[in-house]
Amino acid sequence: MSFRKRNIGLSTGTDRTPTANSPMQPQRAFQQPPPHPGVRPSPDDGRPTTSTGSPSLDNLLAGHGGLPIGKTLLVEENGTTDFAGALLRYYAAEGVVQDQKVHVIGMPEQWGRTLPGLVGTAEAADDKSDKRKGDRMKIAWRYERLGEFGAGVAGARANPGDQSPASPDGNVHKQAAFCHAFDLTKRLTHPSISNITYVPLMPTNEPLLVSIFKRLQANIASSPPNTVHRIVIPSFLNPTLYPPDVCEPENVLPFLHSLRALTNSPSSRITAMMTLPLSLFSRSSGLVRWMEILCDGVIELCPFPHSADALSTSGAATSHEEPPQGMLKTHKLPVLHERGGGSDQNLGQDWAFNLSRKKFEIKPFSLPPAEGDQEAQQSAQPNKMPKKEDLEF
Repeated sequence: MSFRKRNIGLSTGTDRTPTANSPMQPQRAFQQPPPHPGVRPSPDDGRPTTSTGSPSLDNLLAGHGGLPIGKTLLVEENGTTDFAGALLRYYAAEGVVQDQKVHVIGMPEQWGRTLPGLVGTAEAADDKSDKRKGDRMKIAWRYERLGEFGAGVAGARANPGDQSPASPDGNVHKQAAFCHAFDLTKRLTHPSISNITYVPLMPTNEPLLVSIFKRLQANIASSPPNTVHRIVIPSFLNPTLYPPDVCEPENVLPFLHSLRALTNSPSSRITAMMTLPLSLFSRSSGLVRWMEILCDGVIELCPFPHSADALSTSGAATSHEEPPQGMLKTHKLPVLHERGGGSDQNLGQDWAFNLSRKKFEIKPFSLPPAEGDQEAQQSAQPNKMPKKEDLEF
């Protein structure tokens, strides 16, 4: 039985048109704030991503086109070379150019003065290198616009001169550069270079790594909201910088746990990159294994020996290409299977790296064409045809 009265028309109700003083007035003047320079959505799952300063390294990181916000990258290096240190300088210089906050741990201010100088955008540098070659294949002219490894994600589909969609006011703004090109022989001069924060290794009453993390946390908390931070840790646990007691697992692992919690904080935008010398800390040790577990991405640099024989057979695909300076191994990439983001197809592949003045390039490793049997060539006499019975079919 229904208690609703019949034959009564529905009332039109009150006027819902918002007035000037109504709290429900449309916010026409509200505009979505523009994204921070140097941050763009990942082409894989849309998460905010920033560049490492090297286009080829950006393309290697699980298809995100850069280092996702909230992730940590560990760069391990064998031997006494400093390729990882140069990679950190590219990473820090990219943050300075993009007006991001850079925090350097364990290094003095002189380290920031050695950042490589800005040359231009990475896309413009690639275009100039292509023009200098001048010997492109005429038959494959239609494939010139296709992307290559190291040219960035969707390099063939994204033209450097493309423009972003029109803003609500009707104006069309030019898309900001995501990655830049730097020259190691020059020094970076930028107004934001004075914003680099240096966290020194000062002895205090509490453990060293605990005091470092507290100062780092205080510097990030005092920054304006929506600021993108980059944490740079060169030569982590190096005995020339850190005291011996810091290298104990009970000191290192809590620091990495705290750093991981800080980078994954939803209220902040933080990325971190650190280097570790494998000549002092072997990967077979339990400490390094736990460090790799607590980091989102782990790559290893294995430079070739400094000898002419090693460089001549190191794997340049053609005579025009520079021979690589070492092998790069990808042990772990920022892949999040529980969220469905990232791809681990680059794990286990043979990669080689080459450090030049303007870029750190990663490319697939390929052996040079095998030459003929030299012993057989030396035994054969010149200008003399072999006998018929010596020929084998």
